Amino acid sequence: MPKTIRNQYDKKLTYDNLMQAHKESRKGKGLRKEIINFNLKQEEYIMWLYEMLKTGKYKHSGYTEFYVTEPKRRRIEKSRYIDRIVHRWYVDNFFKEYFVKSFINTSYACIENRGMHKACLDVQNAMKHCKRVWNNYYIIKMDVAKYFQNIDKQILYEILCRKIKDKNLLWLTREILYSNGIDKGLPIGNYTSQCFANIYLNELDQYMKHKLKLKYTCRYMDDVVALVNTKKEAIEKLNLIRSFLKEKLCLELNRKTQIFKSTQGVNFCGYKINEYRLKIRDKGKRKLKKKVKFLEKQVKQGKMTSIEAHKYLSGHLGYINVANTKNLENKLFATDA
Repeated sequence: MPKTIRNQYDKKLTYDNLMQAHKESRKGKGLRKEIINFNLKQEEYIMWLYEMLKTGKYKHSGYTEFYVTEPKRRRIEKSRYIDRIVHRWYVDNFFKEYFVKSFINTSYACIENRGMHKACLDVQNAMKHCKRVWNNYYIIKMDVAKYFQNIDKQILYEILCRKIKDKNLLWLTREILYSNGIDKGLPIGNYTSQCFANIYLNELDQYMKHKLKLKYTCRYMDDVVALVNTKKEAIEKLNLIRSFLKEKLCLELNRKTQIFKSTQGVNFCGYKINEYRLKIRDKGKRKLKKKVKFLEKQVKQGKMTSIEAHKYLSGHLGYINVANTKNLENKLFATDA
């Protein structure tokens, strides 16, 4: 696989690829009004989008803002559906094909066949190994403060430029990157934002692996775990990581970042993990039950089909099955009397 992207924009920009991006974007959302309206003239809209991207006349539209409260209060910036097709096309044809291969094996977000379940299982396996080798060891648990809001776009663009040497793709990258009109922070809600954010902290992954020589690390987006032999080493490595994040990426770790003995286990991706047990935290159980009730309501109101709801729930069922918790699925998904 080439280290850089050259002369690929025009090759990847086809009617069929854009239509495929539309089909992927609408999955699970087929009953939404904007999707129904788009489907009525999808060939016409896709051809128009192709011409705009081909001639460089494409302009990203504005955003609709709203707030969500789970798992915490956050502002979501929702782009128009036609822009979401562009995001999907960008990610499927460039991020997945060219960027993912440069990530280390212990980066798990936005990567097929990895995800939070595998991240948790791999953390547990690393803990088991450290237990055998060191017996007692220390865990560094790191979390970046307001990560998406604090990503510096100029630094991110420079990182992207190291890989992207296609001028048309660079143009589109800037169009998406600065689409919300500010120089700092990525819109939470864009499909591209998750991938850009993963690329940004790949810099930290490479630093921890190659410069700090940390052998046991795991990162899921901005949640990071590192296992080390001694408390002294943990303090030294954490200080170096803080300096790297501040100087190179203009980021800081939040107050949840801490060092503790391995006997305490670690909270990661919704699980409480130790060498022998994966347990879903109580907060995660409440969130799952709330999600099930929400989906039931969506189906009853005709906003989602039962098949779409089941597909959505399949990921949550996997979340349960990873944990060592008997009968939890029945308890969570039991209907109220």
